[in-house]
Amino acid sequence: MSTYLFAGGGTAGHVNPLLAVADRLTERAPDAEVLVLGTAEGLESRLVPMRGYDLLTIPRLPFPRKPNAAALRFPGAFWRAVKRTEQLIREHDVEVVLGVGGYAAAPAYIAARRTGTPLVVHEQNAKPGLANRLAAFLTDHVGVTFSNTRLRHGRVVGMPLRREIESLDRRASRAEGLAEFGLDADRPVLLVTGGSSGARSINRTVNRAAATIVGAGWQVLHVVGGKSDIGPSDLDGYHVLPYCDRMDLAYAASDFVVSRSGAGMVCELTAVGLPSVLVPYPVGNGEQRHNAKDVVDAGGAVLVADAEFDEDWVTFQLLDILQDRARIADMTVRAGSVGHRDGADRMTDLVLDAARTATKNTGTTNTGTTNTGTTTGTTEEP
Repeated sequence: MSTYLFAGGGTAGHVNPLLAVADRLTERAPDAEVLVLGTAEGLESRLVPMRGYDLLTIPRLPFPRKPNAAALRFPGAFWRAVKRTEQLIREHDVEVVLGVGGYAAAPAYIAARRTGTPLVVHEQNAKPGLANRLAAFLTDHVGVTFSNTRLRHGRVVGMPLRREIESLDRRASRAEGLAEFGLDADRPVLLVTGGSSGARSINRTVNRAAATIVGAGWQVLHVVGGKSDIGPSDLDGYHVLPYCDRMDLAYAASDFVVSRSGAGMVCELTAVGLPSVLVPYPVGNGEQRHNAKDVVDAGGAVLVADAEFDEDWVTFQLLDILQDRARIADMTVRAGSVGHRDGADRMTDLVLDAARTATKNTGTTNTGTTNTGTTTGTTEEP
C-alpha cells in the first residue's frame, strides 16, 4: 500500500481541490492511503473527516507581516512544525507529498525536502503565494490553474473540481435545479454569490437593486453567506439563501452569474460554461483580478472593480447585459472555451508521475530536471 500526504487548507478554495485529487487518486489506485496535513482551525478540520480521510494537524502559523512578538516567535514555531511533519512522513512511510498552499503547506514542503520525499505542488491562483513560490524551487512537479501563472516548472492542469461539478450537464439538470430552489421555469435566473463566506459589498448592492433586476424579467438566486445580515425577502423572484450545499444545481438552474473571482469560482464557472460579471475582492495582493484574466480576455466574463459595483452599475451596465440574450449566448460559449474539467485527473497524473520518478531513481526525489511538458513560464513571480 502506498501512502500520500496532502498538505494545505484554511479555506474551501484550498480544501476542495485537495479533496478532489484525493478522491481521484484513491479511485485510480484503490490501495492508496491519503493522509491530510492541516490545522485544527481551518475548514479542513470539518471537511476532511467528513470525506473519510484522516487529518493530521500542526499549529496554524500565519506568516508575520510586521515586526512584533509574533514575528519573534515565528521561526521557532515554524521549525517545530517542520520537525513534526518530518516525523509524520517517516512514521507513515509517505511516498509523495502534495501541497496546495495554505498554512500547513510550507512546513510540509521543507519536511519533504529534508526527508527526500517526492514533492508535488498545485497553485490555484494566477498570482502564486509565497509558500508555493518557494516549493517550485524544490520540485519540477508543479501544476498551475491558469495560463498566465508565472511559476517555476509550472504546467497548466486547471483546477481539480468536485465530481458533481466536473460531470455537470447544465441542460439536463436544469429542471432539477429549478425545483431545488423553488425557481420559476419561465424566467431566466441570475445567480449571485461571494463564495462560502459571502461578499458584503456585492450582497449590499444586489439586495438594494433586487427589485430593479426582478422588474427586468429576471429572478435572483442570492447566496449571501452564513455571516450575512441579509435575511429572507418577500420580493417575488428574489430568493435569498445563507448557504448553498448544491452549487451544481445552482449552476444548472442559472443563466448568468455575479460573483467574486476566487480561483475556485472562476474555474467552476468556466468548466460548466456560465457567463458572469466578476467583482474581484479588493483586499490582498490582487490575485482575484489575475484569476479572471483568461475568461475576461476570452469574452466570457466582464470585470468590474468592487468600488464601481454599485446600484448605478447594476442599473446601467448589468441590466444592459441581462437584456441582451444574444450577448449572453455568446458569452456562454466563450466562458466554456477556457474551462478545464479534468484538473483532478491531471493533478493525479503529476502525483503518480512523481512516485514513479522516485522509484526509477532508487527512492530519491528528482528536483533538478527541467520539466519537458508545457509550461507557463520559468521565471518566478517577482
